[in-house]
Formats: sequence, structure tokens, C-alpha cells
Amino acid sequence: KVDKMASLYNIHVRTGCFCNTGACQMHLGISNEDIQRNLQAGHVCGDDIDLVDGRPTGSVRISFGYMSSFEDAQTFLKFIVATRLSKSDTEIPFQSSVTKLTTESLPDDHPSFNDADKLSPIPHISDRELRNNLSATKTTVNWQPPEAEAESIRATVSETAVPTCRRGGKPITVTNIYLYPIKSCSAFEVTEWPVRNQGLLYDRNWMVVNQNGVCMTQKQEPRLCLVNPSIDLKKKVMVIQAEGMDPISVSLEENTGKEAVICESKVCSHRVKTYDCGERIAGWFSLFIGRPCRLIRQSSDTKNRSHQKNTKGLASATNISLSLVNEAQYLLINVASILQLKEHISARLEEPLEIDELIRRFRANIVISAPESFEEEEWAEISIGALRFQVVGPCSRCQIICIDQQSGERNKEFLQSLSAARGRKTNFGIYLMNQPLRSSFPDILSVGSQVLPVLKENTEIQAPTSSEEKCSG
Repeated sequence: KVDKMASLYNIHVRTGCFCNTGACQMHLGISNEDIQRNLQAGHVCGDDIDLVDGRPTGSVRISFGYMSSFEDAQTFLKFIVATRLSKSDTEIPFQSSVTKLTTESLPDDHPSFNDADKLSPIPHISDRELRNNLSATKTTVNWQPPEAEAESIRATVSETAVPTCRRGGKPITVTNIYLYPIKSCSAFEVTEWPVRNQGLLYDRNWMVVNQNGVCMTQKQEPRLCLVNPSIDLKKKVMVIQAEGMDPISVSLEENTGKEAVICESKVCSHRVKTYDCGERIAGWFSLFIGRPCRLIRQSSDTKNRSHQKNTKGLASATNISLSLVNEAQYLLINVASILQLKEHISARLEEPLEIDELIRRFRANIVISAPESFEEEEWAEISIGALRFQVVGPCSRCQIICIDQQSGERNKEFLQSLSAARGRKTNFGIYLMNQPLRSSFPDILSVGSQVLPVLKENTEIQAPTSSEEKCSG
């Protein structure tokens, strides 16, 4: 979470165990048994699991060298003040021991992080004062926000769980379906769409790479969101459009001709087998993006891109193949959750927001209308028509939600607002997986289909509060 916030300010920090697990184990007081439990919970080097059973798995390091300046130190302190000592955090225990270091120089109405550059200089702190404050800080090292354990467990259902069906309330339906044929490019909205073993047909089958074959995303190139791909199943082509560019098409059939070069490309630290889509399309993307890049497509040989996470309750997880997604086959969000977040962000921005804009920022595959906000986080699995999905875990958001998907403009407030609204968590939406389909014919996912969720074990079922919320389903 710290790393994500720091990246909004172009600050690079190191997180985790810094390739020194022995020192990390000693510093955090982790036993050998704890290390084994962490591994069994799915924690591996380089992942984003900050906590396991409420205990930290690593640290955050900010480093200075001979090239660092006083302004660099001030920038980092301003980042800490702006993101961790805002008014909305006054009830959170984390800031109690840190306040002594900084709040004496700050008025009660100190500026938000957007005005961080206007903050007055931090007063000098003596070594003795710093030691005293650091010793006080040690009491807060193991503090966890509410529901911290839910963040650390990627699996939401144990093998022995006996989930409970949700009952009462209004029926839940699918309101929108989106696929993203080219990773990190614009969404293609459909009303119904075939489902394959990797997820929605052609979802994240292509990606743009740099000269080294590494995937380019909106983090590096926000203009990717202005590229609009659409799929024509009858003509078997993908049409790619962007403002100021002539449309260009790519065949949906795999090209194994001389132009195609089979290669291993990187997406989120995983190597995937891909083939190049040729010079014509590479020239189109290079001209639009403004630097050399190429369009590549995942090879149909997907055995090397399977779900490797240690996920409890997800049967045969290693047999579930993935396209060029980061975590799971599907991402689901709830309109009620969007509406609650919309009110919070609108209040902070002091300007109205369109709900469609927020939905597009969160780049989901499936959008549903459930009665209660964030109730989707209590689900163990769901059924939509003949399709059955298991919930893998929450989606921890990054700075891509700060990018307006219609203009490509950045606004740091969105990730900051999400963190503040959710008690410093950045979770929004849930990841879904479906088991390999038994039939060779694709199932269809359709807008308007009813969603039937199954609750996690030990989750309380809220009775309808009024007769209007009761339904036969």
C-alpha cells in the first residue's frame, strides 16, 4: 500500500525483505514455523501480501545516496504528511505516535496532498527526540486496520468451508460486460459474449510491448487508454481505432506465417509465449504512442501460463489457464459500491462525477447491481446462468484508477480517496475464476442474467429490512 501511494509522487521505495529473508525474519521476530505458514498461505517473494494472520511479512525502505538532496528528503516527508495525517485519518491509531514529529508545525486545516508543495518546512528534530519517538512507534508496528486478515488471505474459501446461500434482498443481475482485447487499452462493451477456458473470448489476448518485449501498461503510457479495439466475430477481425489515426484491423485467426515471430514476453514478472503481429501494426502503435513498440498476441499454447498461486478452495487451480491478465480470469465490481465511493470522491474533489466514468476507471469484466455496497466481498462463489465462479480474493488497486479512461489525464485524488474511504485499504472489486469448461461449445455470459452468490463460511445473513426488499429468489 505504501509503495502504491509513493508511486503517485514519483517516489521509489523498496518493500518486502529486500532479498535478505534472514535479516527480515530477525527484524520482524518471525519464527521458522511462521515462515512455513506464510508460504502455505501463498506468500512468495515479490507478491503484494503485506500481512498473514495479522502480522507483517516485510518492511518498507526509503534509501538515500550521495546523489540525494535535502529537497528529496523534504519531498518524502511531505508525502508522509499528506497521505498519512489527513483529517479523515484522525480516528486511526496508526498516526498517534507519528503526530508528535510533524503536527506541531501544521495548522488544523493543513492542506491536502494536492497542496503538499506549499507545506512549511519540517522543524529540526534532535537525535534524542527522534529516538524517543521511534521507541514509541514500536508499539504500533503490529497494528492492523479492521479486516486486515481478509487482505492477507488470497483464498476466501477453505476446503472444509460450508458456504451459505444469500437469501432475501432484491435479485442481483449483470448490468454490464466488458472485455479488453488489448491489455491496458480501452474496453469493448458487449451485451452477451462467449466464455472460454481462459475467460471471456479474446479478453487480454494481445498486448503492446516495448523493444525489450516487456508489457507496456497505462502506468507507463496513459495514451493506451485512447486505443479502442473492437471484435467482429462474424468477420473474424479486431478493428483498432484511435483519434487522429486511420483504423487498422487484425485477423482473429492465429498467424503462423513468416511475419510472426514466436517469442517469450514478460507480463507482471511472468514469461508468456507470444507471437508478433507484424510490421504494419507495429508501425501504427509506434506512431500513436510516440516511441517504438509492437503488438503481440498470446500463443494458443497456454500451458506455460497457468494459475500458480497457492489458493485454498480453488480446486485444480494449477489447471486453470490465464490470458494476459494479472491475477485472475475475471474482475467483478458492484454498482452499489461504485455509488458509495462516488459520493466520497465527489465530496473530496468538490465536483460531481459521472458513474460511467468511475466504472470505466475500475476496468472490470462483469458489473453487477447488488443491493448493498461491498457485499460482494462476503461471497465465496457465484453462479451466473450455467456458469459457476469461485471468488479468488479482493482486487488491490494501483494508480491506473487515477487515469481518466476517456482523456488519459491523471488525478492522484482517486487512489487517495479510495484508500481514505476504505480505511487505508485499496481493495475494490473481486477476482473470479471458473473451472475448465467441459463442453467444447462456449457458454454465453449475458447482461440481465441473474447472479446467485454463496456466502463465505460464518458470514451473517442480513434479513430484509422492508417488504420491498423481499423476493422469491
